[in-house]
Amino acid sequence: MILSRIVLVSSLLATVAPAQDWPQWRGPEYDGSTEASNLPAEFGRKHNVRWAAKMPGRGAGTPIVVGERILLTSVDAARDKLVALCVHRETGKVLWQRDAGSDYTDGLSLHNRSNYASPSPATDGQRVVFFFGNGDLCCFDLEGQEVWRRNLQKDYGNFAFQWTFSASPTIWEGRVFLPILQRDTPVGRRTGPKDPENPIESFLLALDPKTGKTLYKHNRPSDAIVESRESYGTLIPRVGKGGRKELLCIGGDVITGHDPATGKELWRWGTWNEGHRERWWRLVPTPVVGDGVALVCAPKRAPVYAVKLDGSGTLNQSALAWKSTGRPNHLSSDVPTPAYEDGHFYVLSDVRHALSKVNAKTGGVAWTTELPRDYAWRSSPTVADGKVYCMNHNGQVSVFASDTGKVIHTAQMGDEDDDHVRASVVVAHGSLFIRTNDNLFCVSATK
Repeated sequence: MILSRIVLVSSLLATVAPAQDWPQWRGPEYDGSTEASNLPAEFGRKHNVRWAAKMPGRGAGTPIVVGERILLTSVDAARDKLVALCVHRETGKVLWQRDAGSDYTDGLSLHNRSNYASPSPATDGQRVVFFFGNGDLCCFDLEGQEVWRRNLQKDYGNFAFQWTFSASPTIWEGRVFLPILQRDTPVGRRTGPKDPENPIESFLLALDPKTGKTLYKHNRPSDAIVESRESYGTLIPRVGKGGRKELLCIGGDVITGHDPATGKELWRWGTWNEGHRERWWRLVPTPVVGDGVALVCAPKRAPVYAVKLDGSGTLNQSALAWKSTGRPNHLSSDVPTPAYEDGHFYVLSDVRHALSKVNAKTGGVAWTTELPRDYAWRSSPTVADGKVYCMNHNGQVSVFASDTGKVIHTAQMGDEDDDHVRASVVVAHGSLFIRTNDNLFCVSATK
């Protein structure tokens, strides 16, 4: 790995966690990759599994790992509660479980496709912040002692999302960040017509991780309409040229960069929705950074776009490094967030049932491997140790060789009738951690 990337990652994470940890949804480098070796290429529910921990209910959030602790969100199906869980990394024993619910009551789900335990937690190595799609935001220390809790719907008004909101918190520069990019028309718990006197705003929040208090709330405008204003992406931090720090925010038909100290917008680029004609283009994938560009996945079957970084103000089309075009290797991803490693993006297409390796600088496709179409592939890919790990809604994990795209192994980790499994495969401390609907598996090359 090139020196500049090592220096950048070190500066981002020096105060967060050891390199073998997986401290937030997209891992230690915010791009779905990590340096690792001797990871298992072959495994199954009974093969190379060190332990399997029964989950109290379903949850689409990806586990995070800090030291000896695995932390994740879940539903407690027996009690109809949203919970924060801590599992011991070596044994699979549940160390603690805490109810996440505030006095804000909104059930466990908005619809039958998912539940509010969909965002992933994040840690600064001392505290863990859990967020849930109903707005519950709570913080515990690593021993499970509550530090603070609040509910963002109660504080800032009911969310206006058609689907279960699932942006994950980002902890960086001593702050907790969350984007709330929602439509400007009522939906769900919001009733009545659009009110010009009390508009529904999209905004970025920064909070103090020690107290949970709001440090700033920065409005984030958009010309998009209706559902196309909605975004489920997570904020991605980066350090650019001259040491400029910024948070990448995607949604409302544009990608923007923001000063983490104030929330002020530094630049924006878009749109993939010309004239904002499409009203129903909610955006799910988070941007991923590599080789000086941010990869943006437009919704549905639209292309992916590589946007040049380090600009200022409103950027024009000259900021577009490349976009995907044509078949058979047309790149598109409606839900999964791509991964990046060593000059290449790995784009998992849930709409075209294919995994592609793409040159980050040129957009050239190195290889494309077609995937089975029995179930949707909506978990984001993970790259490590020369392998790409992907999981479908049925809990089937496929392992690909990152250099050729060849399928090395396929393992059925979910139950036969599982569906809507969405957590990404996690790599930490020499093991894989695989979350299905009912279990959390620890998989290692040697038992």
